[in-house]
Amino acid sequence: MPRLIFSTALGAGGTAFPLNNWQYEYLPYPATCKVILRSTVATDRATITSGSETIQEESPIPGGGTLGATPTDFNTPAVQWNGAYNDRLKILLRNTGAASNVDGYIDVQPLV
Repeated sequence: MPRLIFSTALGAGGTAFPLNNWQYEYLPYPATCKVILRSTVATDRATITSGSETIQEESPIPGGGTLGATPTDFNTPAVQWNGAYNDRLKILLRNTGAASNVDGYIDVQPLV
């Protein structure tokens, strides 16, 4: 079902919202959502929200990623939750050190 793969450059002290203007930014149906993120440095942080729920408070993004390589759940922890119809999905990426790159994806599977 819907999946968005993204690669986001973050300048020193920069922020990004990789799901802005995505077709499924607002869930068209109840769904299981899975996010996997990997950074090229260990100083990036991510906050994940779904509707009015904070799914993940600002937390470190696993470092050691390769620029442009989509991470997998084989070696990167996934964040997974069930979202409600019309929930707005947001991922806030924040850099707290030198310039970096965050690669990741979000996978949306309808609840049956």
